[in-house]
Formats: sequence, C-alpha cells, structure tokens
Amino acid sequence: MSLVTVLNLSLAFVGREILKEVNFQVGPGDRIGLVGPNGSGKTSLLRMIVGELSPDRGEIRIARGARVGYLPQDVYEVLSGRLLQFVMDSIPSRGHLKEQLTALESSLGDHPDPQTQSKLAAQLAEVHHKIIDLDAQYPLHLAEKILLGLGFKQEDFERPMSSLSGGWKMRAALASPLYQSPDLLLLDEPTNHLDVPSVHWMEDFLRSYKGAMILICHDREFLNRQTERTISFEPEGMRFYNGNYEHYLKAREEETRVLESKAKHQEQKVKEAERFIERFKAKATKARQAQSKLKLVKKIELVETYQRRKTIRFSFPAVPRSGREVLSLRGLSKSFGPLTLYRDLNLRVMRGERVAIIGPNGAGKTTLLRLIAGEIQPDQGEAALGHNVTMSYYAQHLSEMLDPNKTILAEVYQVVPHESVSFVRGVCGAFLFSGPDVDKAVGILSGGERARVSLAKILVKPGNFMVMDEPTNHLDIISSEMLIDALQDFEGTLLFVSHNQSFVNRLATRIWDIRDGAIVEYPGTLHEYFDHLAGKETEKRVEQNLREEREEDEAPSRQGRKTLRREKAEKRGLIAAALKPIQTKLRQLEERIDEIEKRKAEVEQLLADPDFFKDKSKSIPLLNEYGEIRKKLDELMGRWEYQQEQLETAKRELGITSNQ
Repeated sequence: MSLVTVLNLSLAFVGREILKEVNFQVGPGDRIGLVGPNGSGKTSLLRMIVGELSPDRGEIRIARGARVGYLPQDVYEVLSGRLLQFVMDSIPSRGHLKEQLTALESSLGDHPDPQTQSKLAAQLAEVHHKIIDLDAQYPLHLAEKILLGLGFKQEDFERPMSSLSGGWKMRAALASPLYQSPDLLLLDEPTNHLDVPSVHWMEDFLRSYKGAMILICHDREFLNRQTERTISFEPEGMRFYNGNYEHYLKAREEETRVLESKAKHQEQKVKEAERFIERFKAKATKARQAQSKLKLVKKIELVETYQRRKTIRFSFPAVPRSGREVLSLRGLSKSFGPLTLYRDLNLRVMRGERVAIIGPNGAGKTTLLRLIAGEIQPDQGEAALGHNVTMSYYAQHLSEMLDPNKTILAEVYQVVPHESVSFVRGVCGAFLFSGPDVDKAVGILSGGERARVSLAKILVKPGNFMVMDEPTNHLDIISSEMLIDALQDFEGTLLFVSHNQSFVNRLATRIWDIRDGAIVEYPGTLHEYFDHLAGKETEKRVEQNLREEREEDEAPSRQGRKTLRREKAEKRGLIAAALKPIQTKLRQLEERIDEIEKRKAEVEQLLADPDFFKDKSKSIPLLNEYGEIRKKLDELMGRWEYQQEQLETAKRELGITSNQ
C-alpha cells in the first residue's frame, strides 16, 4: 500500500514549467532524497504534498489515516506558547482532548440531575483514558529528549516561543515533526539552523525512525546516510533512481555516457548514408539504393543526449604567499554582560591550514569570526594577522547587507572598480548570473541567489586568508559541492564555521571545538575527532569500572576468585577497547609517514644531481612536490605526536605502566 500517490502532476510559475505530468509513489519506510538546483521545484513538491500549494493539473492522494509531518525551510507563522508545551501540543488530538476535558468538567457542575451527571462522568472518564493512552504513545520524556538533542537546555523548556531567535524557532519547529513520529516525514533543509553536535544527534535519531521520509539537504554525507532512493529534477524532467545521492551520481554519469555513445554512433551512420546518397544519386545503377538510404535516414529517430545543467564553475585565482603565521590569538577575552564567551584564548593558525570551528549554537563561533575580522573588539587581548596576510571575510549577514537597489553587476563591480566590465561579467557568469541576469536588482533575488552574489564578491578579489561563516547555507547540494572543489584548490589559508559535515570533512585539517569558553584543538578531520571523542567516552567508562573494582573488598572464597578473574578479564577487554582506536590511528599515521619519507628520499636523490636542473620542465614540478612533501610530513608528525600523547595519557589514567 502506498502512503502517497502522485498522478500526472504539473506546475508552472510565471510561464516556466516546473513539473510536467509527474507520477510516482511513496511507500511505507521509503527514504527518498530530492535533489536538483535551487528553483527546480523541490520545495514546491513538498508544499503540494501537505496541501499548502495547489498543482495546475493532476492530483496527490494521501492514504486514509496516514499522518504527514512537514518541516519547511523557514517558519513564517507566529509560534506561541512555551517551548516544551508547544512540542507536546503539536499532536493535534492532544489539544482537542484538552478542550473536551475542560468543557465536560464545566458541564458537570452545571447539571444537578444525577442521571445527567452520571452520563457526563462516564464521558469524562473516557476522555481521561484517551489522554492516558496518548501520553503513553507520545510521552513527555520523548519531547524532552528531542529538545535536548537539538541543543536546548532544561531551563529553556518553559521559555515563551516568542522569545526565541529565528534559528532556535526553526529548531523548535523541527522538534514537532520528530516528536509526532508521522507515517511520512517531509524535511526541507533540516540541518540549516543546526550546529554540528545537533546534526550528529539528528542523524542517529533519524536512523531509528521507522516511517517514510522525503529529504532535501545540501550536506552530501547526511543525504547519503539517510536516503535509499533519489528523485532528481533534471533539465529533461523528473528522474528516479534506486540508491542514495552517491549512487544517483554514478547512475546519471553512466546514463549520460551511454546516450552520448549512442548519439555518436548514430551520427556516424547518418553521415555514411549521406555520403553514399551524395555520391551515387546521379548514377542509374545505384539510384534505387540511394533512394532507399534517403528514406532510411528520414525514418531515423535521433538519440537525444541529456542537456547539460548549468552549475557553478569557478576557481580561486593565485594569491600572494603569506608569512608562516597567519593568525595569532593572544590573551583574547570577550563577554556580553554576565555571559563570558572567551577567556584568555591563545591560538595560532599557520599558513596552508584549514581550520573548522565547531560547537553548539550560542557557544560563540560567529562571534569569534567577527573578532578576527575586526567587526567587534575584544575586551582583552588581540587577534593579530601575520606578515603579508590579506583577509577575505564571508559572513552569514553579509548577504543581508547587499544594496537591494543595485544590480548584481554593480554590486560585484564595486569591489574591483579598476577591472573591466567583461572580467566582472565573467565572474558573475561563473555563479550562474549570465546575460541579462546580471542586470537584476539584488532586492528581488532569493536567499540562494544573494548568497551566490556574496561569494562572487569574495572570488573577484580573494585574500590569502579566507574566513567563512556557514558558506553553504542557501546553496543547493550541487553548488555546495562546487564550492568545496574550489576551496580544495585554494592556495591560501582557510578558517571557517559550517554545520555541513561533508564540507568540514573534505576541507578541514584541524578542528577547533568551542566548549565552555575554551577551545579544544584537534589535528585531524571531523570523522577522526568524533572517533577520538568516542574513545574518550570509552576511557571514562573503563575508569569508572576500575574505580568500582578498587572500592570492592577482595573476595577470599573460590567463587569470589572466579568472579575476580572474570572481572579482570572484562577489565582487560575494556582497556583494549579504550586504547585500540588510538593505537589504530598511530599505526595508520606511521604507515603514511613511511610512505611519504620513502618518496622524500627518492626526490632528494633526484635533486642531488646538478644535471637534473638543466630541464626546468622536470625540475620545477619536482621542487614544488618536495615542498608539499615536507609540509605534509610536518602535518603528519604533528598528528602522530598528538596521538602519542593521547596514548600515554590514556595509559596513565588506566594505571598502565609504559612497558605494558
């Protein structure tokens, strides 16, 4: 049985056809990813499923009794009540039952007649039973668990919804469909207003969700892990694929390759036939064959290849080389009234590093970037840029500060007034603003388009130190991936905040985790950092077990000795579990260091030959490679030393001597 059946659905906006005679079904437990560029119709499809938007033609059938939960990208309606109660009351029948209960209790006092009172009392008891059943199905502790997982604190539960900021209202709005546990969950960019810890929590929560789900998300890793089918909005129309986003990309690439091969083969056959016709049409002996060939050519249905979708295509130009130390935070402190965000921070960012800042919302990630960019001043200390460092700053609020009256071209051109208009047009074109589009007023652009204008303003004149705050917000998944590709080739230094796990994992070489006014540094990727935190949790459990063991009296009896031996075996297993992740990382790092040191020795042997430098086409690339090898070795040795320190610390905490 299908939960949703879409029949011959068509929709057009301002003369542009968004959907044309679309047909598909959503079954129980389906996990579907919707992909396509901004403006292709993904959000419109979700809105039609929930009845917020009517199609031009066709219909959407929802199975009788099926419950649908929907999280839009933005919350437009006024949210009222207190936070926890708002989530609890998102179950529609709960409010109705409360109203019934109030009305029955009021009526009970208005009717002195015993028979009427008896009847009302029976109805009252029935409503109470329904409320008890509802509370069992949708318990209070589940609503609390969801709110805590999304980053709220216990003390926030009684806060009025009107007092929450836009980002926190979106989290409250997300808590409602998660709490309702509907048969079908529609999520439109659910990670947009979440921090990395909350995204991590929601991934785990959705894995245990048993209902069907349709998901729009620009985070490639999140989408891959949560979906098993893909619906793609392509230039030729809607297409359907089994598998997650990664499978879709491979299938699409294979389809394109096969079609292009067929089209090329067919084109060759047509050319051969045309040459035959041209050559023999005047010869009497071959005229009949030529006519047959002509009829055959006319009957051939040409293979149509896929139309190439317009995507952001850009690369950062070369930037001047900065000094070795790019940024130094010295004794940095910042408070807002009684709230202290940072106290005596001392950190450095070195040339070529890509540092990702993570932490819960409200911890001060954006504030730290603003302190570094000079938008706000610290209470104490300083954020000092190094020698020959030029900074480019992309902030979430910058797209809101664009001049709504200027055209796209004028907004970008003001950054480089000395450049030619054609150069600026080229940059705008790389961000999908071509032809007459560049003359659009900024004020009429969507959120995604404004974000692209802000990115274009950075590209047109980049510094060698890029500071970015949530650069993938409002971008579709394709544009997000293109931005990652460009930043991977960026020659400068990068410091950024992002909730997009794919963005962080593909770019970060160091993590700054903001916790309680301090920053925990970790030299590695986000995946490695989460593994490290998981190892720490295991260590804590082992330590707790050891403490409990020490507190117990020795068991003198035979049975007691058996118990003791079993407990010691369990302890050894826990110790091994605690140390194994660190030892595995050390072994992997050592293997990688060995590989790079071997290549370093090979390159040094070549560079030791003076005759080698006579051929610049060989010597210059090799010198560049040698510089990269030394840089990579320094990074790996730093990570090895950090893991070695972690191993020694873990051993000390577990009471293990160095020779064990």
